Amino acid sequence: MIHYLKLMRPQQWIKNLFLFAPLFFSYQYSPENIAAVLGGFILFSLASSGLYSINDVFDRVEDRQHPEKKYRPVAAGKIGTRSAVLFAIVLLTVALSGAALLDTTFLTVLGIYVIMILAYSLKLKQISILDITLIAVGFVLRIYAGAELIDVTPTNWIVLVTFLLALFLALAKRRDDVLLGDDGIKTRKNADGYNLEMINAGMVFMAGVTTVAYIMYTMSEDVIDRLASENIYLTSGFVVIGILRYMQITFVENRSGNPTYLVIKDIFLQVTIICWLISFLIFSF
Repeated sequence: MIHYLKLMRPQQWIKNLFLFAPLFFSYQYSPENIAAVLGGFILFSLASSGLYSINDVFDRVEDRQHPEKKYRPVAAGKIGTRSAVLFAIVLLTVALSGAALLDTTFLTVLGIYVIMILAYSLKLKQISILDITLIAVGFVLRIYAGAELIDVTPTNWIVLVTFLLALFLALAKRRDDVLLGDDGIKTRKNADGYNLEMINAGMVFMAGVTTVAYIMYTMSEDVIDRLASENIYLTSGFVVIGILRYMQITFVENRSGNPTYLVIKDIFLQVTIICWLISFLIFSF
């Protein structure tokens, strides 16, 4: 069973915490809303695990060339392709069935996400720029899914900042593929559409626009009036520090291939995120 657990990649579920963003920013912390978003998080995570299983089947040949991904259950031959597909079908069936019981619009958003990622795994991830765009859209869909569960409309700001930040992280992940390609390890076909110069410039650009977008959000009249605070902009400092730390990891330490792992393991990033959360709550109450 441990191989099936690895196939599910539970460490990647941290991405689905974006479902809680609308709840966090709307301050509608009722027990019903918390329970609804928690249920949505679980269902989204099960669907994600099913999609990871299918993706591992499609990528098994390329993964065997990767220094880390070669240990994934399908690539390593621990789980057969047929078993992995059947396991994925079970996970997706449970996730979509649960979503239908939870909320019909949430089911629609989750269904769109599943279809998009399946198309991504089949073909679209081989198209450079489109691949990272779809990754970013996936995070935006998580925002809409979480918002639907508590019956709020996500603001333009949260959608924009989420999209830009996800693009920044996706570029960092692609940088790792390019570095491996330069070392003679061919891991992804879409890596041919990138080089270090483009990715480095793209990351610097995305870091800048993401920071500016967040600062504009904190200083917008709508946010100041809604939160009854003019000090939210002070949280921008932690956003800048967090992005700088991630750029240090990427450009200096050359280990940006797994964003989720970095968030889980890097103490500097963890402290920065916690400080941002605490400061945001302090300044908004």
